[in-house]
Amino acid sequence: MQKLTLLSLIIILSFGTMVFAQKSSSKKPNIIYIMLDDAGYGDFSAFGSKYIKTPNFDKICSEGMKFTQHYSGSAVCAPTRSVLMTGLDTGHTPRRDNTAKSNKKELIEKNGRPLVFLKDEHLTVAESLKDAGYTTGGIGKWGLGNPGSSGVPEKQGFDYWFGYLDQVHAHNHYPEEIWDGGKMVTLEGNINGKKQAYVPYLQEEKTLDFIKKNHENPFFLYLAYTPPHGEYIIPESDPVFSEYKDIVGGKKVQHYAAMVTRTDQTVGKILLLLKKLNIDEDTIIFYTSDNGPNPPFAKHINSGGGLRGIKRYLYEGGIRAVMTVRWPNHISAGTESDFIWDMRDFFPTACDIAGTKIPKGLSGKSILKTLQGKKQKERKFNYWEIHSPFQQAVRMGNWKAIRFGTKEPLELYNLSTDPSEKQNVAQQNPKIVKDIETFLKTARTPSPYFPEIEYTKRK
Repeated sequence: MQKLTLLSLIIILSFGTMVFAQKSSSKKPNIIYIMLDDAGYGDFSAFGSKYIKTPNFDKICSEGMKFTQHYSGSAVCAPTRSVLMTGLDTGHTPRRDNTAKSNKKELIEKNGRPLVFLKDEHLTVAESLKDAGYTTGGIGKWGLGNPGSSGVPEKQGFDYWFGYLDQVHAHNHYPEEIWDGGKMVTLEGNINGKKQAYVPYLQEEKTLDFIKKNHENPFFLYLAYTPPHGEYIIPESDPVFSEYKDIVGGKKVQHYAAMVTRTDQTVGKILLLLKKLNIDEDTIIFYTSDNGPNPPFAKHINSGGGLRGIKRYLYEGGIRAVMTVRWPNHISAGTESDFIWDMRDFFPTACDIAGTKIPKGLSGKSILKTLQGKKQKERKFNYWEIHSPFQQAVRMGNWKAIRFGTKEPLELYNLSTDPSEKQNVAQQNPKIVKDIETFLKTARTPSPYFPEIEYTKRK
């Protein structure tokens, strides 16, 4: 009897171990999406920067897949975030520029800016993942709905958000108040001009805390970090600041470079925590930036990476964005891909990764096959628009077209031979121009807030 009982116990324990292993292996992967604010294509050492150190970005490249032909959702922050959240390109997403080009009274906020927020009927990637059983969190800059509106993150699928709701509020790294868990809370250390609570440090703290609290169940964590945008400032007591004392361009560039590296250090802490919690292999990480750089950094430290254009323009320097993706045992380490995709593709890709249904009506496409090293057909046309001034851009294979306003002639560039868009070859390629012009007729849905207008040069 004793032998039989012992044997039975061994069988029961073995069966229990098998069940536990099956449950562990069937756990949905955690999804982390990291996006810096205004760091350019040339600000990362893995993409050729000679000025800024990003060792953890480089580490993810070496342990995952590096994409050389990945694009932002737009050339400025708010529409990029709208594209990322809705899976719709800027011809269809609700927010197509930072501010609306409309005088509709319902858009005028207390600060006088006409803003377009997400509404209840808009579906976000956070809502889809939450429905699939994920705990959803966001930290950093939201930009798609101010307090009291239907666009706040908690009404758009997020269980928790810490940071800024308004993009202008996000310019200040020492604000007196911050959005935390569905309400504005006071940062006592910044009252009356004091500068004791540096928000990027708080973003790091909240990130690590969220992972610790939610690591036992699948989570989606959207890290829309604010550096290096806004006021270019980092505490000069931070050791990383002294690393750039000899950088060209002066103190503003020194602060900017230090902000990029300091944020990259936060990513390193995330990687260490994932290993410590034994969820490293169950977590996929996307790491990018939201749009091209501002002029001073393109000039002094080649933040555009040799590409034409800067933030707010649809040339490559304004919309080409670094991207690396890491998922141990699923993505081959040290691989590089020139597959063309952009931020609208994250929504369906995340659904594919989570094993949940991809909603109908998205303009994005899942790139999971590409991540797995399989061949995948590229989209024929990739589209962007922006409204300050009104521009449209199309990428079709190696061809890149851009048009300012509704009546200016189309510019055309062959990116395979001219990645810096220096030689307009529209006259030599009338058929390509005609094909793109035909596509442009159906590339967008009309918006009362973002109309097509003729081009007027900035004063």
